Amino acid sequence: MRSDLMKSGVDRIPHRALFRALGLTDEELSRPIIGVVSAKNEIIPGHMHLDKISEAVKAGIRMAGGTPIEFPAIGVCDGIAMNHDGMFYSLPSREHIADSVEIMANAHPFDGLVFIPNCDKIVPGMIMAALRLNIPAIFCSGGPMMPGSANGKQVALTDAFEAPGAVRTGKMTEAEAAEIVEHSCPGCGSCAGMFTANSMNCMTEILGLGLPGNGTIPAVESQRILLAKHAGMKILDLIKDDIRPRDIVTEKAIKNGLAADMALGCSTNTMLHLPAIAHEAGLEFDLEGVNAVSDSVPHIVKLNPAGVHCLVHLNNAGGLSAVMKRLDGMGLIDPTAKTVDGSWADRIAKAEIMDEDVIRDREHAYSQTGGLAVLYGNLAPDGAVVKKGAVLPEMMVHSGPAKCFDSEEDCCRGLYAGEVVAGDVVVVRYEGPKGGPGMREMLSPTAALAGMGLDSSCALVTDGRFSGVSRGASIGHVSPEAAADGLMAYIKNGDIISIDIPNHSIELKVSDEEIAKRKAEIAPQPPKKVSGYLKRYRAMVTSANRGAILDDSSF
Repeated sequence: MRSDLMKSGVDRIPHRALFRALGLTDEELSRPIIGVVSAKNEIIPGHMHLDKISEAVKAGIRMAGGTPIEFPAIGVCDGIAMNHDGMFYSLPSREHIADSVEIMANAHPFDGLVFIPNCDKIVPGMIMAALRLNIPAIFCSGGPMMPGSANGKQVALTDAFEAPGAVRTGKMTEAEAAEIVEHSCPGCGSCAGMFTANSMNCMTEILGLGLPGNGTIPAVESQRILLAKHAGMKILDLIKDDIRPRDIVTEKAIKNGLAADMALGCSTNTMLHLPAIAHEAGLEFDLEGVNAVSDSVPHIVKLNPAGVHCLVHLNNAGGLSAVMKRLDGMGLIDPTAKTVDGSWADRIAKAEIMDEDVIRDREHAYSQTGGLAVLYGNLAPDGAVVKKGAVLPEMMVHSGPAKCFDSEEDCCRGLYAGEVVAGDVVVVRYEGPKGGPGMREMLSPTAALAGMGLDSSCALVTDGRFSGVSRGASIGHVSPEAAADGLMAYIKNGDIISIDIPNHSIELKVSDEEIAKRKAEIAPQPPKKVSGYLKRYRAMVTSANRGAILDDSSF
């Protein structure tokens, strides 16, 4: 066993003395030692119950003959970190999480790992660590939050973020907003729509690293506790059979993940995290090939913020196994891809589609193409990403004058000052991986546009990124970014930007001669002064089209 490195033989007498200080018996030390990586904390609503998930996982490990040892991972709540300096740290935390798990699992050679994440960057950070370490591992997330009810309708976090714009423009009273504050996030779990947390929890299940239900069983249901116990038991099987994360996350799994991503209309952040996950698995990720998948896969599940359903409705409709069953029936996935409990063929054989409205067939799909698209053109020669499943039909093709802002804060001030009018293309630059640094989410501007009723006539283009809560013609990840001398740095107010989502195009309608002249005359904005972790992150981070991974090629 791998754990013999820290517990067996004469030379490990001092090590066993330290284990005895933890209260571990000889019998416990003789069993496989399983690291339980829990992101439990008291600041993220999706994590406040993870102690109960962890206890269930540990019970499952003990039932199957293993010895669990828990250690923590940090986490950032993107919602609470939004629209202030805290958001600079969200994406960078992904790398820190992966590094910290690597450190813990190599300093203390566990035989296997059970990961307990739930929100935003914690999920991909842990997946990256699992693939980097490549020892037997399984995931059990904390599960999604239930939707709430306020002002006579179903509500979720989307409604809370759009409320400020609605109040400022008189579309909502402060009393109605107070109801949303009280009831839009009714309890524990990752926020109820297909936002980044749930997108990545679903992706973990699709990639095969979590048991069926990992992405959809609500946090408050006892089925989530049962799932955790089964995950704890399953890790011992994975150790016995020596099944490792890189045996599961193969090219087949990544392709299945992309197909499911398009069918579900996941967050645009998956287009940051999948390349980073593929990199850790030693696989190539073809961003340009994303559109080919999108063009062939119908958008058959539409969840909040794009639709009326939430994760609980998808779970009740049969969950992700039912979605994969639907896609398999269309010949759009490879059912031979491995999972922690066999293959997708095994899961599909047991799956049943329980609600034809939630999981639609091709004939009744919301769109015959997928929920995400990658746009190219002179403004984004290396690509830009849009959640087209959340774009209104009238905004799928749009051309309008640019209204430029050099930060998220400047954009919000301009919006509330009335500087943006119907038809504009709002440009928010110097918010990319290096320029931010940290590629902040532009949820506050997109929510303001929606709350002010401008999402049906204005687009927003940024080298930053978007929360899964964002909706509308929100085009992010523009690469190269402004801080890397991308064309974003040279746009002027009034320049026409043409967006054609169906044809995967984004163009700045300015001549090459004028662009060359501007590059000679305009000095790019100097980088923001940062220190500590952000300074190190900026020095190493790559472009969004590469997943904003850290460049270690010089080491």
